[in-house]
Amino acid sequence: MTNWTAADVPDLSGQTIVVTGANSGLGFEATRVFVRSGATVVMACRSADRGERAAAEIRQREGFPVEEAVLDVRECDLGDLDSVESFADGVLADYEGIHVLCNNAGVMAIPRSETADGFETQFGVNHLGHFALTGHLVERIVATPGETRVVTHSSGAHQGGDIDFDDLQHEESYGKWEAYGQSKLANLLFAYELQRRLSAAGVEDTVSAACHPGYAATSLQARGPKEEGSTVKLYAMRAANAVLGQSAEMGALPLLYAATAPGVDGGSYIGPGGLFDMRGHPEPQRSNDRSYDEGLADRLWSVSEELTGVAYDFDDLAGTAAEDASDGAASAAD
Repeated sequence: MTNWTAADVPDLSGQTIVVTGANSGLGFEATRVFVRSGATVVMACRSADRGERAAAEIRQREGFPVEEAVLDVRECDLGDLDSVESFADGVLADYEGIHVLCNNAGVMAIPRSETADGFETQFGVNHLGHFALTGHLVERIVATPGETRVVTHSSGAHQGGDIDFDDLQHEESYGKWEAYGQSKLANLLFAYELQRRLSAAGVEDTVSAACHPGYAATSLQARGPKEEGSTVKLYAMRAANAVLGQSAEMGALPLLYAATAPGVDGGSYIGPGGLFDMRGHPEPQRSNDRSYDEGLADRLWSVSEELTGVAYDFDDLAGTAAEDASDGAASAAD
């Protein structure tokens, strides 16, 4: 395939795209391209102040008059399920359609801590927060006319991940990279299981896909060393980013591809196709065998519903899809 770039993103005029973690790193770069391509972007940010500063920077860098760059900054703390629900309620009240949900935000390899709801932070933010957010928004996504997408950001670190149901919150034993790997494997299990359940419900126009950025140099890598108070690790990480990492602009391409490229299939996994899948232009790839384990995904789904209190009603989604198909047929007949 040709080298797909941000210039290949189609016209997104009239589309509403929700991006978590839109104020920095890959989310920031994706948001820049989305709004440049005509979309309205709802920037879901843990800090509204940082989100507003990011929105101002995007407007300045892209040369938009304020009224022409439709960037809607809203507070959404994925480590607090009440915040997630409040954010979702606001979006549902203000937007009739949601065309793309980008489950992008995340934390990586930090010392053990807990979310507001008592979950290990990496699992709670990277997986459970996005599981809950998608559950709150999915009916509106399915009801939005045309093809819609849910894109979940994973990582090559899923290769070393496992779902430890006996110690899911890593209370008995904690390794920051093991916990990160678990959360990134959970992202893939969720994305693929969501597609299977949508398909089983007869939902044809909503695609659930996953992606990973390879090694992209962003501020994500610095949070762990900063929270540990390790200057040595911080400088080592910065050196690794400079030598090994590709730019955040390149790292955002798999997310942009999964969200906008024509012909992305449900259950796809998009990543950079260069050296060791760490850098380069986006292409469809295959994640590890464990990520496609349907029994594991089904169990994780049940546990996630129990932990978050967010239950997906696929019978309702099937009805929504059937109603949309009927409306479309009636419009065509007219």
